[in-house]
Amino acid sequence: MTSNVTLNELGEFLKKRRSELSPRTVGLPETGGPRRVAGLRREEVAQLASISTDYYTRLEQGRMQASAPVLDTIARVLHLDDDERGYLFQLAGKTTTRAPRRHVRQKVQPQLQRVLDDLTATPAIVQGRRGDILAWNALAAALVTDFSRVPEKHRNYPRLIFTDPAMRGLYADWEGSARIAVAQLRMEAAQYPEDPRLIELVGELSTRDKQFARWWGDHKVAARTVGTKTLNHPVVGELVLDWDTLTANTDPDQHLTVWTAAPGSPTHERLRILASWATDQKVSPSPPLR
Repeated sequence: MTSNVTLNELGEFLKKRRSELSPRTVGLPETGGPRRVAGLRREEVAQLASISTDYYTRLEQGRMQASAPVLDTIARVLHLDDDERGYLFQLAGKTTTRAPRRHVRQKVQPQLQRVLDDLTATPAIVQGRRGDILAWNALAAALVTDFSRVPEKHRNYPRLIFTDPAMRGLYADWEGSARIAVAQLRMEAAQYPEDPRLIELVGELSTRDKQFARWWGDHKVAARTVGTKTLNHPVVGELVLDWDTLTANTDPDQHLTVWTAAPGSPTHERLRILASWATDQKVSPSPPLR
């Protein structure tokens, strides 16, 4: 059964998405005079979704659950993308979710560890729930930070992005990267709404960083997929890296993220230089499995 907390979250998500749309965007005529609310009115969403205003109002107020067909229609009306639509259905309990294993320390899967060990010329890390960093190779440590020097309880990617000053200098577009991290964390919160460590992480970052608090309140969501990032590395200079995320079939909560560059590109050559530097500096990968 969907909890009241999750239904309230669903309502807040709908409000945010509704506030971002104008009547013109959805094909409604602009009315004269100022509007009392940003974006669409509730009755306008209800009209477009062919449901009563009372029904939609109770949905936004977290007082009822909607059927999958109604959710599908609302997603279309609000112009939700695939990630946002998936998030909406998760909040409504229309997809299978797993209960968080609160007392089990997550460890990298042996299959992923072997892949990681073989990637000597490609930076790669394994992330678990909440963006916890479970394992990394030496080149990833040289690229991002020496994860071995970060206390294990703080070895979390969203936390590092918002609390490590070096990260703000490393990412050419720090704000874009930070927003994605928040959106991915928000997506996971729909799957594990009662995960105490996730709740603690969000609370801590919301208190420490006003930008995190504001972006968390925007209710933007994103899945871990692919992208491109530009890094200003202190040793080798500018790196334009493509990143990709692979999910372990044995544990969908474990993701291998790799950074690559096209062969022959300046970034590809600089990665080779960085790998040599990491060897000279004896930069360490994550410790072997026990």
